[in-house]
Amino acid sequence: MTTSWTIASVREAIGAKKISARELAAEYYKRIVAHNEEINGYLTLCEKRAYAQADRMDALVAAGKPLPPLAGVPIAVKDVISTRGVRTTCGSKILDNYIPPYDATAVSRLEAAGAVILGKTNCDEFAMGSSTENSAFGAVKNPAAPDRVPGGSSGGSAAVVAADLAVASLGTDTGGSIRQPGALCGVPAMMGSYGRVSRYGLIAFASSLDRIGPFAHNVADVALVLQTMAGRDPNDSTSTTAPEDD
Repeated sequence: MTTSWTIASVREAIGAKKISARELAAEYYKRIVAHNEEINGYLTLCEKRAYAQADRMDALVAAGKPLPPLAGVPIAVKDVISTRGVRTTCGSKILDNYIPPYDATAVSRLEAAGAVILGKTNCDEFAMGSSTENSAFGAVKNPAAPDRVPGGSSGGSAAVVAADLAVASLGTDTGGSIRQPGALCGVPAMMGSYGRVSRYGLIAFASSLDRIGPFAHNVADVALVLQTMAGRDPNDSTSTTAPEDD
């Protein structure tokens, strides 16, 4: 495959006008079309939303305005996290046609920071599994060895980063569902403390344990995505009141 982008390299390239955010999003959609069938990592793509956000970032560049921390960064979102106007299935036929009317706080904070949401990733049905073989839409394959599992339940989110089909992605962890697929796919991943990231918009497996967290190509990117999402949210009474660490 082509270059593995990181958050830092995306920001540098877009800020220096070496590539536009729209061109970068298009590059990732080409990769997805070419390779997603091999791993079954994405369930739904949202090109219209992605290109609209990319155009907003390109307009900032054209106007010479400061770029937000995730400007133009292509990110994938596990399909148990609500996305306004974008199908959210939880890997289940029960929600095959469910279109949320609002964004999860984690998603809205990433977009406010300039991230470009590419689409929704496959997972064990309602996040109940540890191999991502239990999705109603087919199993996810490990990009390094398609005869092996990617871990779960956030296997799609780990796999699309490992396969260079996203710069970063969001998963959820109740009993290992970020940490284990990160390990099996060989990509850095982080399950933060309970309440560090708002659960508003997360379709629950176990509300008292669920956490949203990132996958990325390096630890610095994982940390930045987590920091961007973190903090108190009035829509989630269990979200932390502690300050967001750098």
